[in-house]
Amino acid sequence: MRFDEYRSHDAVGLAALVAKKEVTPGELLDVAVARMAEVNPKINAVTRDMTDLARGAPAGSGPLAGVPYLLKDLGAAYGGVPTTYGSKLFAQVVPAADSAMTRLYKAAGLNIFGKTNTPEFGIWPVTEPHLLGVCRNPWDLDRTPGGSSGGASSAVSAGIVPAAHASDGGGSIRIPAACCGLFGMKPSRGRVSFAPGGEGWAGASIQHAVTRSVRDSAVLLDAVCAPQPGDPYFLSVPERPFAEEAGRDPGKLRIAFFDEALTVGSVLDPEVAEAVRETAKLCEGLGHHVAWAKLPGDHSAMQAAARTILWASVAANIEAECERRGRPLAEGEIEPATYDIYRRGKETAAPAYVRAVQAVHAYGRAAASLFGTYDVLLLATLGRPAIPIGHLFEKPEETVQRLFSYMPNTQAFNNSGQPAMTVPLAWSSGGLPIGLQFAARTGEEALLFRLAGQLEQAKPWFDRVAPL
Repeated sequence: MRFDEYRSHDAVGLAALVAKKEVTPGELLDVAVARMAEVNPKINAVTRDMTDLARGAPAGSGPLAGVPYLLKDLGAAYGGVPTTYGSKLFAQVVPAADSAMTRLYKAAGLNIFGKTNTPEFGIWPVTEPHLLGVCRNPWDLDRTPGGSSGGASSAVSAGIVPAAHASDGGGSIRIPAACCGLFGMKPSRGRVSFAPGGEGWAGASIQHAVTRSVRDSAVLLDAVCAPQPGDPYFLSVPERPFAEEAGRDPGKLRIAFFDEALTVGSVLDPEVAEAVRETAKLCEGLGHHVAWAKLPGDHSAMQAAARTILWASVAANIEAECERRGRPLAEGEIEPATYDIYRRGKETAAPAYVRAVQAVHAYGRAAASLFGTYDVLLLATLGRPAIPIGHLFEKPEETVQRLFSYMPNTQAFNNSGQPAMTVPLAWSSGGLPIGLQFAARTGEEALLFRLAGQLEQAKPWFDRVAPL
């Protein structure tokens, strides 16, 4: 199979070719590995080559049998292969067994042949870890592919794979998907299990994937949305597969749109704000009722609470690893910015953590009230297109301001627990992708998939690929 033919199919399409015996899994893997060898030195998206494991894996079955796939180096463990979390502290930590996510991927027939780049502990919305090196955006090598699933989005955008595993604790699926011109669905809290681990960031974090097509995202979510014994919370498997929902008519929806930034003090780039308004017109033209509305809730209080939870969670994870190995943290084992978070986390009192969780829950209740009136909220995914490599950290005193100027709108739905997706419906005058975000009530991924399928038909993006 030639690369141009490989890239002309999504994961579902490649699996169909395997099922019809028009191509073998080994031939698909050959194309993916060859593309990785060609482009990865430029983008540093894949940081662990597992091709030998993939070639030795038993022939898979399931809806995605034979499709090459990549795991993010955080969240989903592959037994016998280190999961580094982008950190020197975990560089040699080898899980004994697959996580539930990995087992379900294998059951779906995916052929996992590598791991993708991620910032240390998935903290940042850019992918520039000291351990793994800078990851770059195939649309512009001087720009970030986003984070924390930056390696995943860079690899998909560059054509190494049609879809890749990702996770999202504050926007880490939607941010890189928006930077790289991809579709990114963040499922509802409890939709995908973290077994055998516990919740991430007090329930803010969730796993899924970045994809080029809507149906790939739906099929992948069908494959992994199986509650595991002992999950602290879960959503039941949907009555109808998400794969079917992606092709159904969404009907006439009540869509609220917000063409500003949720973070106080942040302002959207004019091209991004205009993309929101143009998308609102597109939705109206598709027959939906569209009106301007703002998400309720104290966004600043939520962000402060989420920061406390992040600090404490990072500190707890670091201390747990130090306890497991029997020696304290050594100088240089984590990055300076992470060490500052670790220090703040250790200083966080237990009552402060509990109050932070309560504040996040209060925000979720306030945000949910909008969806008594509307079915969907449309807003920008990012405040601006992909920022230059190094921009976030070049002036430490400006990092926080630059952070929320870049990502003012994603964190809300991690902390409300609602599903949210970014759809690549616009491009900047400079040729960079602009993602448009849609959120719905908790548990209503089906509604979002129906709307996404309609938008994909109305304004196709699959053939608009990065110039790398």
